[in-house]
Amino acid sequence: MIALEDKRSIIEWIHEAINTGTRAVNACEMAGISIRTFQRWRRDSLEDKRKGAVKKVPRKLTDEEIERVKETACLPEFRDLTPYEIVAILAENGEYIASERTFYRILKTMGLLHHRGNGKTPIRHAEPKELVATGPNQIWSWDITWLKTNVRGLFYYAYVVKDIWTKDIVGWEIHDREDDELSSQLFKMLKKKYDMRGIYLRSDNGNPMKGATMLMTLYHLGVIPSYSRPRVSNDNPFIESLFKTLKYTAGYPGHFKGIDHARTWMADFVNWYNSEHRHSSIGYVTPQQRRNGDYEKIFARRNDAVTRARELHPERWVNRQRVWGCNESVYLNPSFETKEKLLKEIA
Repeated sequence: MIALEDKRSIIEWIHEAINTGTRAVNACEMAGISIRTFQRWRRDSLEDKRKGAVKKVPRKLTDEEIERVKETACLPEFRDLTPYEIVAILAENGEYIASERTFYRILKTMGLLHHRGNGKTPIRHAEPKELVATGPNQIWSWDITWLKTNVRGLFYYAYVVKDIWTKDIVGWEIHDREDDELSSQLFKMLKKKYDMRGIYLRSDNGNPMKGATMLMTLYHLGVIPSYSRPRVSNDNPFIESLFKTLKYTAGYPGHFKGIDHARTWMADFVNWYNSEHRHSSIGYVTPQQRRNGDYEKIFARRNDAVTRARELHPERWVNRQRVWGCNESVYLNPSFETKEKLLKEIA
């Protein structure tokens, strides 16, 4: 990085050389800079505008002003107030030192900005670790959704468990309350059908998911619980997507007359979803076809049909032929590196 004084000396030397008859290009070459650099230095100010260079900021507070902000905030009458209150009081007294944001920034730099209330200090929750499913019964996602009844303010609760790789609903129940005992009963029932040891179970942080009875049941079943961050629905997107399909599908009643009505409708919905609904993320096959392995034969038949059609009319295929398929790896909370890899595969 060339110092400002060195720049001035170089410009003066080049000017002297030009005045003695030397061409500007040759003078710049002897000085070790390009003619474009010389023209830019002469046209613009000699201030170094490169990234990382020391710059003079006209708006920047002086050291004395920064010290005054600190001393003002630490005064007995101001030390228990926020910068917003301090600036307002100072302005009422005809004095203005700095903005509220400047107060906050200076106090933080000096280590004087800390949590000082009776409330609990905010907790930063780390993002859940990346999980990947390459087959059925590796990662399940579950949650509870409210079902409206004909009585305002009264709801039924649908406990639903979904396999994120196959997309099928592996278990469900409907009750009139949320309770970890009921959650525990649901997973004990699923044990009769599935070997659940080693399955990752993603859920939110509600009591039915983290109650003592539920946690003990998961421990005995060999299920590994995994929890999303509070109020971050993207950490458990697969079950949220299922609930959107459930409540916006044609035939959803909106309100249920009774719990038997809700359970009957839910049974029909689960049967349709697993055996008839063609899921977009698995190549428009049904979750049942994904689970039993028929999806590979279905993709092969589709691709053969498209290949024959292209051979019959090649002029109709301007772009490359579409290949039917779906991802064999399904991720929960993919890392930045995984996202980059997936984007490259798509491109």
